[in-house]
Amino acid sequence: MKNDCEKCGPSCACEAEEENKEEYRMWIDYPEDNNCALKAIEKHGPMTLDQISKRLGVSIVRVSQIEKQALKKLSKRIKI
Repeated sequence: MKNDCEKCGPSCACEAEEENKEEYRMWIDYPEDNNCALKAIEKHGPMTLDQISKRLGVSIVRVSQIEKQALKKLSKRIKI
C-alpha cells in the first residue's frame, strides 16, 4: 500500500490503484476527487445527498437510509 498523503492518513486512497481499492476504506470510484472520499470532503465541504449518491454509485434514497441509520446509531451512543 503506497500512501504519500499525510493529510488523509493511513486509510487514504489518493495513491490507490483501482485493482487495490479493497485495501482502502476511503476509496470511491470518482476520479475528479482523486478516488478519495476524504479529498471529496476537503474539496467540497458539506454535500447534498445527490452529490454523495453520484460519488458512491447508489441512489439518493439509499444515501438517505444510510444517513438515518448512522444518526440513529450515534444518538444511541450519546443517549440523546
